[in-house]
Amino acid sequence: MAEPLRFNDGAAYERMMGTWSRIAGRVFLDWIAPKPGLSWVDIGCGNGAFTELIVERGDPRAVHGIDPSEGQLAFARTRPGAHLAQFQQGDAMKLPFDNGAFDAATMALVLFFVPEPAQGVAEMARVLKPGGTAAAYAWDMFGGGFPQEPIFIELREMGFSPPALPSMDASKREVMQDLWTAAGFVDVETRVIKVERTYDSFDDFWSTLGGSPSFKAATANMPPAQMEELKERVRKRLPVAADGRLTYSAWANAVKGRVES
Repeated sequence: MAEPLRFNDGAAYERMMGTWSRIAGRVFLDWIAPKPGLSWVDIGCGNGAFTELIVERGDPRAVHGIDPSEGQLAFARTRPGAHLAQFQQGDAMKLPFDNGAFDAATMALVLFFVPEPAQGVAEMARVLKPGGTAAAYAWDMFGGGFPQEPIFIELREMGFSPPALPSMDASKREVMQDLWTAAGFVDVETRVIKVERTYDSFDDFWSTLGGSPSFKAATANMPPAQMEELKERVRKRLPVAADGRLTYSAWANAVKGRVES
C-alpha cells in the first residue's frame, strides 16, 4: 500500500499552496457570508492559511484550528493574522470537541484527504449548534481544477502516475451535495470557485513544487534528464507572458449547509 501524502513543512506548503488557498478562500468566505461574533472550527487547518482569513475577514468570537500535523500547526501559530486562533492536533473523523460547540465548521482543501468523508461531515454536524453552518471547498480533481493539473497532464503523458488522494470522489459537487444531505444538513448549496494566480516567472512557479508531496511522490524515481524534460513540457504548456510572468487558473467545488434550528 502506498504511503499517504503528508504535509509536515508549513513554510513549504505556504509557498506551494497557501497563496492558492487564500485566493479561493476569500471567495469561499464571501459566499458563506458569516455573521460577526461566531465561534469557528477550521478542520484540517494545516499551516493556518485559511484560518487566518477567518480571523481577518469573519470577525469571529473564537476560532479553533485542528490538524494531524504538528509541523503545520507550528507554522500556523506564527501567523500574526491568526492571533485569535487556538491550534491543536486532531483527527477530522474524531473531533476533540463537545456536541454543539461551534457556530461554523469549515474544511478548506481537506475533504478529499479524509479517509471516510461521510464520517468527517458527520463530525462537523455533531460539533455544530442548531442553526450552525458547515462548509467546505476542494479542488475539482476530476474536472482539471487542481493547480498542479498542468504538471500532472505532462506526467501522465510521460508514463508517470500522480498519486491518488484518499477520497478524490469527494471533490465532486454531486458527491458533496450527497454528503451534506446524508449528514442531515438543510439548505444545502454547491458552487464552483474559479481563481487565478500570477507568478513572477516560470522558474518562480517551478520552485514552489518542492512543497508538494504529490509532485515529489510522482517524481521520486525520475532520472534528472526526464525531470528536465518534464520541466520543459510544462513550460510550453503554461501561458508565460512577454514580460515573463505566468498567470493561470484553478477551480474548486464548494458546499455549504446548516444544522436545522
